[in-house]
Amino acid sequence: MLADHSRTLLVESIAISEFKATCLSVLGRVQRTGQPVLITKHGRPVAQVVPPPPPAPPEGSAFGCMQARMKETGDLIAPLPEEEWEALRS
Repeated sequence: MLADHSRTLLVESIAISEFKATCLSVLGRVQRTGQPVLITKHGRPVAQVVPPPPPAPPEGSAFGCMQARMKETGDLIAPLPEEEWEALRS
């Protein structure tokens, strides 16, 4: 049994001989359900099959692409002074 902060997960465990015989179906089940499987040998844990982490967003993705590249330099809410308005210049 594994603790994951606020919830407790019951981890399925199977003997190594059963895992050897049903490896592909166990891997498929872990991929489908996202639940880990504990592999045991003579009742002792030897390995754990866990799903892979979610894929990273592709390079050049619009979300987060400008993170840490800009900085706030002044008040964003205050109106501009009249001398900085191009429309008021003649």
